[in-house]
Amino acid sequence: MRYEVLNFENIRNLRIDNSYTQQQIADYLNIKQNTYSQYETGALNYPVDILMKLADLYDVSVDYLLGRTDVKKPYPKPRHA
Repeated sequence: MRYEVLNFENIRNLRIDNSYTQQQIADYLNIKQNTYSQYETGALNYPVDILMKLADLYDVSVDYLLGRTDVKKPYPKPRHA
């Protein structure tokens, strides 16, 4: 099985562009700053729930965070019947 290191440059750039510190984001995510730092550098993979919270914070899609698209706009939320 092959594992790829994902590029999380968009996540780091969004944090910096929004003038957040790693500690502020870690507090928002309710995790330790060191853990967040390891996520941002790619030493640890982001759990899905963390990616979803970051996408909501920055109002972007998870695909944008992961570098799978250059389109920042988040997908529309599904309507429940």
